[in-house]
Amino acid sequence: MAGSRRKGQRRRARPPSPQAEPSPMELTALGHREVAVAERPFKKTCHSSVSTSSTMCELQVWPGLIDSMLQQIIALLSSFQDLLAFSGTCRSWRAALSSFPSVYTFTFPPLHLKPDIPNSHPHCSSFRYTLLSKCRWQLGDPSKRTLSLRCSAPQNTPNRMRYLGCSYGYLIFSYYENCLLVDMYTGTKVKPPKLQSAGYKETYYGILTAPLNSPSSHLLLCSRSSIFYWQVGTNSWSEHPFGGERILQIVLFKGEMFAMDFHHRLHSMPFVPQLGMQEVGVVWGEEMFVGVHFKPWLVICGDMLLMLDLSVGIHQSYGFPGTFQVFRLDFSAQTAKWMKMEKLENHALFVSLDRRNPTFSCSSPERWGGKSNCIYVAKPSEDSDEPWTAVELGQPIPGTRHCVPYGHALLQTDGHCSQLENLWVLPSFIYSVDQ
Repeated sequence: MAGSRRKGQRRRARPPSPQAEPSPMELTALGHREVAVAERPFKKTCHSSVSTSSTMCELQVWPGLIDSMLQQIIALLSSFQDLLAFSGTCRSWRAALSSFPSVYTFTFPPLHLKPDIPNSHPHCSSFRYTLLSKCRWQLGDPSKRTLSLRCSAPQNTPNRMRYLGCSYGYLIFSYYENCLLVDMYTGTKVKPPKLQSAGYKETYYGILTAPLNSPSSHLLLCSRSSIFYWQVGTNSWSEHPFGGERILQIVLFKGEMFAMDFHHRLHSMPFVPQLGMQEVGVVWGEEMFVGVHFKPWLVICGDMLLMLDLSVGIHQSYGFPGTFQVFRLDFSAQTAKWMKMEKLENHALFVSLDRRNPTFSCSSPERWGGKSNCIYVAKPSEDSDEPWTAVELGQPIPGTRHCVPYGHALLQTDGHCSQLENLWVLPSFIYSVDQ
């Protein structure tokens, strides 16, 4: 009996631990790494009862499921805790997760990251340096509101770092010629080689082109005059001269990189045979010129590339209401066009004030207690205790009806924040390539 119990214990699912790197990458091939200790990890609670838990633990029965069946199971997961249990079941299930067609088709929400940075002034017009050794953040799960995870950056990091963005689960920082990537879930850090160009002082945006352990992964750093790129695992950077407008946001859509600049122009960014920037001709509808418009967001929603627009108009009853509009990029015509969508149907969108942070969508949000046709902004509303703001598409943003223009917190950013701000994120192991 005792031997039988021990055998059963060995078969139980082991979700990835926040204190250990969950991906199978070779750490020494990527650079020096260190791990910070996380408090109250999700793993302590991920054994709670879920709809798929009974099947996940029967490893002697289910490891041979074909990928198409496993992907159907992934599509039914309704919380991040379900995902942890799934990925920790066995290697074949974890491999199925890494080969899932798109993280944008999940039916559970991303995690909410709330930083705890002393003396933070995120809406300052100029970049501010973060004392990274004192930088801590809390991860919350909208589908499991009672659970949270507190993380911090490794203590022996350069004291002053500038935030450049978040990509594939990594927070990206720089300080002069130094660059640092911090896994927001495990606290692991990756140190690329030093930049050797004088242009590093102007860097304002950092993004990965693929998961960090992918053979094709590059780290891009954008500056006023150049785009620097580092192939992960190598010892040097390459530099591509860039004289275009400042880049607002970069997304990967159907295997191609697209960038929007601060003048709301769309560009494609081919990476082969060499890095380049080509403007995409797009027709704008008349409704996109009404009111005062703020910097938009690009959001991938299934097989659609969306632009989320925030504008302020004048209403005789509501004062200066801020509202969201969504436009879908239609490639069917000879010239692409932004087509207005009246509803998101059964989808919800997730954005943060800093456009350098990732954006997400999920389908059937009612499964985890969310609401369809809603935009979830990582910034809390001033008149609510919620850690984020939920706005129905086309409806006034709470708190903007009777305030003067630009008076609301959601309207007080030029697109890039000066420091790490609230954002939505998924851990790096979700994207990791199984090798």
